[in-house]
Amino acid sequence: MKRVIVGLSGGVDSSVAALILKTKGYEVIGIYLKNTYFKKNCDWEEESITALMVSQKLRIPFYIIDITNYYKQIIYDYTINNYLQGKTPNPDILCNKKIKFNLFLKKSAILKADYIATGHYVRKKTIYKANAYKIFTALDHKKDQSYFLCCLNQYQIKKSLFPLGNINKKQVRNLAKSANLVNAKRKDSQGICFLGTTKFSSILKKTLTKKIGPIILIKPECKIYTKTLANLQFSFKNKINILAELAKFSEKINYQPKDGNQIGSHEGVAFFTKGQRKGIQLGGFHKPLFVLDKDLQHNILYVGQGKHHPGLFKSVFFIKKQNITWLNKNYKKILKEKQPFKIKAKIRSQQKLQRATIYCMKHGIYICFKLPQRAMTEGQYIVLYFKNELIGSCLYD
Repeated sequence: MKRVIVGLSGGVDSSVAALILKTKGYEVIGIYLKNTYFKKNCDWEEESITALMVSQKLRIPFYIIDITNYYKQIIYDYTINNYLQGKTPNPDILCNKKIKFNLFLKKSAILKADYIATGHYVRKKTIYKANAYKIFTALDHKKDQSYFLCCLNQYQIKKSLFPLGNINKKQVRNLAKSANLVNAKRKDSQGICFLGTTKFSSILKKTLTKKIGPIILIKPECKIYTKTLANLQFSFKNKINILAELAKFSEKINYQPKDGNQIGSHEGVAFFTKGQRKGIQLGGFHKPLFVLDKDLQHNILYVGQGKHHPGLFKSVFFIKKQNITWLNKNYKKILKEKQPFKIKAKIRSQQKLQRATIYCMKHGIYICFKLPQRAMTEGQYIVLYFKNELIGSCLYD
């Protein structure tokens, strides 16, 4: 009998993952990761008690691992440092790679388990001839969570099981109800992992020092947008021309105070991210204000009116070689041999897959989206797909 460790969060998804594996004949062990760095006692206690009750119902062993200090060092410090550098990181992606899948695998060695499992909505396929392990989007595209697993390595994928990949949320609820699980109707958790009911904006306000600076309004007709790649379609016959255009349009706009007018002040650019609307706290404008960019060195916040402002959109991104993660190294070779390479990609977890083209260079790759992408921010990921397979990710820096 194969033994598997299941990460139980107290939610219905991970509970049903354990239920499915138990039904299939696996020897299941439940583990709850306790983190009290942000959560109130009532949050983690309620979750762990629910996970315990599910384990008792399924008649499986249950353990609690305290990861508070580990989370603080690996996730919290990383996230705050990124905000101080003017970036907007995605803690969930790092949390999966460095904490969840890492700690579960270490625990699996101690408990002599063959696999680890989670309640993520993704599908895994094993290609035995190539000795490769692949991740595909979930059958339920609305619940697909492949975006958050974009930095896993082959060993982590090999040792992982994803029981929910081929079913939808309604089926998960029905399975939980049929098994009389205590959390069958429990509402899904939202937001960053391990934060509970705590809002990250409130954490930033408590952590970062306020620093008053100007807010500069940039008009859509500003001459700085003459290079904006709005609807440009690449139809060049010469590869050199294509690469020259890619280099030009991938350049970041260097805003200057002279490009606009000061309309107010803010309490620190680190509190804001590109595309953000809330928090600017300035009224009297015909259209809502959105953050276009921020000058960390001079503490200047640049904003524009309207959600279709040209400063919010960009189509070409250059990703440095060291910021690219391939789930399977074979794709790195294929892209070089068959470039330009048509793929699909997305810059946010709930976004529909976007058509894009990859151009490989010596020091990195250009990603050219068919349609302009809105408010892509330094510190976030462009996640790459070939058809429905997750093939890699790019940290935009």
